[in-house]
Amino acid sequence: MDELNLISWNVNGIRAIHRKGFIDWLQKEDADIVSIQEIKAQIDQLPRKLINVPGYKSYFNSALRKGYSGVATYSKEVPNQVINGMGIERFDVEGRLLRLDYDDFTLLNIYYPNGGSGEERLQYKMDFYDAFLDYTNGLVDEGYNLVICGDLNTAHKPIDLARPKENEETSGFLPIEREWVSKFLDNGYADTFRMFNQDPDNYTWWSYRTRARDRNVGWRLDYFFVNDEFKSHVKDSYILSDVMGSDHCPIGLKIKV
Repeated sequence: MDELNLISWNVNGIRAIHRKGFIDWLQKEDADIVSIQEIKAQIDQLPRKLINVPGYKSYFNSALRKGYSGVATYSKEVPNQVINGMGIERFDVEGRLLRLDYDDFTLLNIYYPNGGSGEERLQYKMDFYDAFLDYTNGLVDEGYNLVICGDLNTAHKPIDLARPKENEETSGFLPIEREWVSKFLDNGYADTFRMFNQDPDNYTWWSYRTRARDRNVGWRLDYFFVNDEFKSHVKDSYILSDVMGSDHCPIGLKIKV
């Protein structure tokens, strides 16, 4: 069996992270697949160096709106198939999902919506969540094994953020959002980080505004999920909290296929 190392990272702007040494980090890390979210760019806005990274094929799904949302994946192995979006226009125009099919699993790189800018966006987020669960359940029913990564924009449990009491009415920790994550897991998916680590103080996002990262006042918003049938292939799941350059840090997953 081959061991594969996968990384997911909300980079908060691919052009910004490029100026901070993203390509050097990517090549030094040497992961098999690196998925990034919130690229905030369309492919014609990117330097060739970001598209043609030695050793990797790159795939992009950008939002129609410039400077907003979008995902990209760098893969050493050429996937059997690449699909942008879920096939639902109101979600797909925001460039939030990139599907890559490999022999042993399907990778879904997702930038889930943020619900923090009012009731309309919160409803959009919850509608996206529900459509996504229908989508993944459909793939599993068809026999696909799923590795799902990205910025979920919700901390699931009190252990997943530094100040749960103060944030009970904040999007990202609202009861309705947290209940959906529980429902998602109950449908036959695993939060891989919690398969290996039950400790508090493990976060993937910190506010820039309050120097929160220096004090580790953070949220765990970024996840690797797998369907239950694929859990035995997961060998490790971890947080790369020392990697700087974004308000999020990368997360990693090791699988055997």
